[in-house]
Amino acid sequence: MNFQIYLTFKFFFHVGFSLSLLGLTACKKLPDNTIPEEGITHQIIRLGSILALEGKEEILGNKMKSGLKAALDDQLVQAKKIKLIFENDYYEPPVAHQKTQELIKSGIFLMIGNVGTPTAKETLPILKKNNIPAVGFFTGSQLLRSQSQLIINYRASYAQEIETVIKMALDAGVKPYQICAYVQDDSYGISGLKGVRNALLKAQVEQNILDIYDQVLEYKKKGNKDNPFLSPVGFYPRNTPYVKEGYNSLKQWEKNTGINCRLVVTAGTSTNIARFIKLAQEEGEDWFISSLSFANQEELQFDLEEYGIKYKVIITQVVPSLDSNLPIVQEAKSRLKSQFDHVSLEGYIVGKMTLKILQTIPGEINRDSFLKQVTISKFDLGGVSIDFTQGRTQSSDLVLINVLTPQGFKHLKKDELRYIFE
Repeated sequence: MNFQIYLTFKFFFHVGFSLSLLGLTACKKLPDNTIPEEGITHQIIRLGSILALEGKEEILGNKMKSGLKAALDDQLVQAKKIKLIFENDYYEPPVAHQKTQELIKSGIFLMIGNVGTPTAKETLPILKKNNIPAVGFFTGSQLLRSQSQLIINYRASYAQEIETVIKMALDAGVKPYQICAYVQDDSYGISGLKGVRNALLKAQVEQNILDIYDQVLEYKKKGNKDNPFLSPVGFYPRNTPYVKEGYNSLKQWEKNTGINCRLVVTAGTSTNIARFIKLAQEEGEDWFISSLSFANQEELQFDLEEYGIKYKVIITQVVPSLDSNLPIVQEAKSRLKSQFDHVSLEGYIVGKMTLKILQTIPGEINRDSFLKQVTISKFDLGGVSIDFTQGRTQSSDLVLINVLTPQGFKHLKKDELRYIFE
């Protein structure tokens, strides 16, 4: 009998001891489970960024990286140090897809400053699935202009850049049917083409002009890479120097319709756009050619100088002029030194904007508190207005126009714009 009591006692002792061990193990694991979000520890907030750090568009990626680092490296938020993790995607969507998954697996709080539309098209669904904010991407595509709380833009959209240029041209006497387009044959270029179409719609042009753009857009929506339509639109393949086919499309349009392009709106990269401008001017075209801010003004100007081109080029910008006396510009210039240009300035502004939002979170830092803080953020960032209130997912509507002169690109004031096409 005593032996049975002993066995019973021994059994319950071991069970109780094992349960106690499980409890202790659970208690030991609890701190890991109470880390507010992936990418945050007691000491570090990890921010990911995927850009073209090598390849044809490496200048854009490295300049954006420089701006982000100057603004964020080793900055503190509630005693936590910010750590930036950069990955190279060569401006290629499949690589961006892979790198995004790797960063998420390693643990990041948010993604910041990614460069490019085709890469964003690939990565945004992955970020959304994992509830990771996309902050200050270097693209003005409509892809990032949804009402998703997870998408937080600094810059004005490509649509706003294009609308500013087209309105200027129309006010100066250019007819809607004299506006043509030359774009990259991917989601970036299509975003630009939609911007042209929507700007013309706002200008209340004839429906037959809109129908031409709709036809091309519908065809491209199906994934087609050719352009069989007679239209005022030329395309070129991403990451290539090829310009002749797109140029020929515009010439075919002029020949068959008897309508000459006066303004060619482009959505491309600096290297290709410069080659396109070179070809057009060598062929004696009297076109004014505009470029979006994505085409890196400094690189575009360098290439145009190499080709001896001094006139009839416009580029839009979404950051203040580099010679501005605004505190944020002077601060960025001091920190970035030789790396200071429009792209690195944008990276710096995006970094400072993000830091300010993080530092004003009143309580625990997690993605929910960050996103909530974004919705009530309205502040002056060294002379740049940041406003995410009233449901805005884009903090700035700033669009400036710079025109090429023999001395380089010059910022145009509003009252000077109408003289461009005279």
